[in-house]
Amino acid sequence: MKLRGLYAVTDSQLLAGKFLSYVEAALDGGVTLLQYRDKSGDETRRLREASELLKLCERYKTRLIINDDAEVAARLGVGVHLGQTDGSLPDARALLGHKAIVGATCHAELALAEKAKADGATYVAFGRFFNSNTKPGAPACSLEMLAEARKRISLPIAVIGGVTLENAAPLVAHGADLLAVVHGLFGAETAQEVTRRARAFNDLFKTA
Repeated sequence: MKLRGLYAVTDSQLLAGKFLSYVEAALDGGVTLLQYRDKSGDETRRLREASELLKLCERYKTRLIINDDAEVAARLGVGVHLGQTDGSLPDARALLGHKAIVGATCHAELALAEKAKADGATYVAFGRFFNSNTKPGAPACSLEMLAEARKRISLPIAVIGGVTLENAAPLVAHGADLLAVVHGLFGAETAQEVTRRARAFNDLFKTA
């Protein structure tokens, strides 16, 4: 599966009051994967919002991923992203089927990525690379580790953690296939600026 480009990740607090309009603005600029990330316990709202995102993603031909919740992903027929404490990757693969996208958080450890590949992951995610609002306590990754991962792991590699237009180019140059972005995309003042940023992130892959 060819996964390359912008990987937009939602944040319920950041997007409060402009959730769908900003997500659609990002999709308009081009998004390879959209992850619905909501850490609240409001399951009814999460299912409703995820369903709304799925409709948008279908319109823009973007793949939707649910963060941490294989059950919701199964109900909607979409993919899932699992952290190291969010349940078993083989179980999620069995639940969602062999075609679903299943991503795995691997922090800054190549061994975790190699295990994720063996367990059936579609892509692996490393991070954080920079200071991050979303993952402030995560261990830091280096460009050297990313380059080593690119040599050793044949799956698409996502990078997350403080990624912005100003710092993303070296990540792509060192082997990142997917730039997972939260604040660097959705922390914009206007929907038009979200679209501009999405296009600019994707442009980084054209020169790589």
